[in-house]
Amino acid sequence: MSFRHVACTLAAAAALIAGSIEAADQYGLSKGTPDLQSAGPLAFGPAGILFIGDTKGATVYAVRTGETSGDPSSVDVSIEGVNVKVAEQLGVNSQDLQINDLVVNPASGTVYVSVSRGAPSAGPAIVRIDADGTISEMSLENVPFAKAELPNPPEDKEVQRGRRRANYRESSITDLAYVDGQLLISGMVASEASSAVRSLSFPFSDRDVASSLEIYHGAHGRVEDDSPARTFVPINIGGEPNVLAGFVCTPLVRFPVSAIGQGEKVRGTTVAELGNRNRPLDMIVYKKEGKDYLLLTNSARGVMKIPTEGIESQEGITERVGGGGTAGQPYETVEELAGVVQLDKLNDTHAVIITETDGGTLNLKTIELP
Repeated sequence: MSFRHVACTLAAAAALIAGSIEAADQYGLSKGTPDLQSAGPLAFGPAGILFIGDTKGATVYAVRTGETSGDPSSVDVSIEGVNVKVAEQLGVNSQDLQINDLVVNPASGTVYVSVSRGAPSAGPAIVRIDADGTISEMSLENVPFAKAELPNPPEDKEVQRGRRRANYRESSITDLAYVDGQLLISGMVASEASSAVRSLSFPFSDRDVASSLEIYHGAHGRVEDDSPARTFVPINIGGEPNVLAGFVCTPLVRFPVSAIGQGEKVRGTTVAELGNRNRPLDMIVYKKEGKDYLLLTNSARGVMKIPTEGIESQEGITERVGGGGTAGQPYETVEELAGVVQLDKLNDTHAVIITETDGGTLNLKTIELP
């Protein structure tokens, strides 16, 4: 090999290293090992950065995955018994394993899931599922990362609230989404008005704007500010960035992103009541035949396909919706998508889902958007 060839190779390597350092500096990341106490909600940001919600630690981590390109349009993955296979990869019993969230890297189509391994000593894990079905644990040792600790989280202990006893720290982060340089976070805080939504600028800074979130819950016939959004999705409504959020029992509420930045109470507009005794699990927005739809999966009411047409002109539900009924924005139940417990958009035409069988087995597969 000639000296010139060696010199060019070294120069190219130096440029790559310099580029990596520059990119890391750009987002405020530095190498280290994130001290995850739990792994809950996930979301992707710019440059293949994965946001991980640590509910027990009331902290959000931004971790560089190194994946910034790929071909999501070619991904078609199907894994029966994905919980069993993930457990085998992690060396734990599948009965002790819990998959907490699923997210797709929009740049590559790679699937990531956050996992609890049962015993506290086993710790949480982030698992990667490639397009060919290969399952591997994502290493969190000596990786570029940054973290943001959330102020005023609920105490990490069980408390009695009304007829319910629960550890509300587990709801300190209920969902995440990255929008135009902001990380939006729903969850609970330690206050009487405990439902909150936060806006963190990214790269992370000291600026943490939290707003109390207030909604009218038609099924309960009252205004509420103590139940957090369980899942939400950013959506452009009338040319302005908004959020559509689902709450337990199941009001669908919209509110403008700009309102979060004011740091005051945000009153959402309840655009639909989708039925009581139900918990929303995941939602995505997509376009089909020129129209925009929301796809919402639920604990007890199946998968709902909700057209967003006219949602900007909805004045909102302000009166009780009795008898477990529905009102507001119309929807249809997608019967062929029974048992969906996790959902994320893969590309413009497909999504990745996890379904649960009656026996508790979890199956992962790619589906065409309905």
